[in-house]
Amino acid sequence: MTNETPKAPPLYPKSHLLAASGIAALLSLALLVFPSSEVEAKKTTLSLELESPAEQLKDESRGAPLVQAEQNSDSPFAQIEGAEPETAKAEPAPAPAAKPEDKAPGHREVVVSRGDTLSTLFNKVGLPANVVHDVLASNKQAKQFSQLKHGQVLQFELDKDGQLASLHSKVSNLETIRLNRTDKGFAFEREVSKPVVRTAYAHGVIKSSLSASAQRAGLSHSMTMDMARILGYDIDFAQDIRPGDEFDVVYEQKMMDGKVVGTGNILSARFTNRGKTYTAVRYTNKQGNTNYYTADGNSLRKAFIRTPVDFARISSRFSAGRKHPILNKIRAHKGVDYAAPRGTPIKAAGDGRIELAGRRGGYGNTVIIAHGNSYKTLYGHMQGFAKGIKTGSSVKQGQIIGYIGTTGLSTGPHLHYEFQVNGVHVDPLSQKVPMADPIAKAERQRFNQQSQPLIARMDQEKATLLAANKR
Repeated sequence: MTNETPKAPPLYPKSHLLAASGIAALLSLALLVFPSSEVEAKKTTLSLELESPAEQLKDESRGAPLVQAEQNSDSPFAQIEGAEPETAKAEPAPAPAAKPEDKAPGHREVVVSRGDTLSTLFNKVGLPANVVHDVLASNKQAKQFSQLKHGQVLQFELDKDGQLASLHSKVSNLETIRLNRTDKGFAFEREVSKPVVRTAYAHGVIKSSLSASAQRAGLSHSMTMDMARILGYDIDFAQDIRPGDEFDVVYEQKMMDGKVVGTGNILSARFTNRGKTYTAVRYTNKQGNTNYYTADGNSLRKAFIRTPVDFARISSRFSAGRKHPILNKIRAHKGVDYAAPRGTPIKAAGDGRIELAGRRGGYGNTVIIAHGNSYKTLYGHMQGFAKGIKTGSSVKQGQIIGYIGTTGLSTGPHLHYEFQVNGVHVDPLSQKVPMADPIAKAERQRFNQQSQPLIARMDQEKATLLAANKR
């Protein structure tokens, strides 16, 4: 008996072990070539989860497929990496630009440039000069097409033979003019759109000038002139305006398609000048006559306006002992001189009849107006007279009678203005002028119903504005 331990007999025959090894090898090869869907899914999930934050940020900021997916389009993950999130919306493709051939073949448009005439514009669309003549000769209104403005658009429609069939242009936000060819020539049409009218409010404080402050407040030049005209009986806008003066205005605003296309009348205005406040309210009586009145119904329209020239500078005042600038000797200056640029309009101070419209010694071109039996006004050194101004004709208050000049004994363009009461020269700046008639008693209630809401509107708007500025 020996001490050697016997070896364990094999569990399987040798041939079986060889067969099992071969099967295992085949299975390994199959797994490498044909991975299961489960394994593939796990790979995909892992790839997305392990994507770096930097790569995610790039993808979101660009809104485009990942660079990796673009470069590795053969990767099994390329489509997943390049897909946009479900919440993202694809941006619509930009609309193709309109091509000239998309328009009607006979349609032409030209924009007026500086120096253009109707002939040059017709030439641009291939129409000869004789067509311009035919258009302008078709009727008197057609001549409005020759009143061109820079930036204006003219639209031509040509027939199949290249002849003008129609022409139209928008001359303002509210008006379009059109010509259509007929058997008898060209027929003119005007299309005027009716705007929606609403009320608007403006407030301003004078800092340097009325015009600058009004512009900042949103008032046009014409609206500013209207305000000065309405309140010009009490305020001398040539010399009385001071920094710190303020104004409130409620006015008509014309709207088309939600846009402001113009302004209408001033409905109410209030101006504080040197601490004193003047109020104006527009009112049309039952007879259809429109005027401006104070809040308590007194007429703002007086027999004479304060100054016959808008926004002029007083260069010489009424004086009994002024030294004449040309004659160089002491001589009474029986009026007020208003310096203004040559050609500035001069207005009649009140209703009256013209006693003289012509030359008068050192006054040069002069107009003298008689206002009833007691009052006369004189306007000297005019450059010329307005159309229709002649001796014996009648004028209305505010009507333009001539233009600033320097005729006669004058050192520069200005108006010499005199005011006489019963033949005696008085200072027009200090003379108290008569009032016009107030609101009739029979219309007082109707006036109050219209004026009080307008004044309340100015009060409310101003209070709201001041409160907003304090925040």
